[in-house]
Amino acid sequence: MVEAVLYLCMAMREGEFERILTVLEEADADGTLTAREICDLLEEHDEAFGSAHRVATVLGRRAQSGEVEVIQGQPYRYRVPDRDN
Repeated sequence: MVEAVLYLCMAMREGEFERILTVLEEADADGTLTAREICDLLEEHDEAFGSAHRVATVLGRRAQSGEVEVIQGQPYRYRVPDRDN
């Protein structure tokens, strides 16, 4: 049972990251963006995400594996490499 719950949670996180990537690609967003800016883009593309904090959490987890670059500052900025490269 615990394994099923963990799998579901991981799949949900994967889906969240994919949604972020899709919107960034659709918006042709280059460079670095704050979590708030990304959240605003998500809303503009009718993707309800909840909050900038949730965006930051999803991207922060992906930064641990090198899929996202976090630029330290106030506020943090995020760079998501182009998936086509």
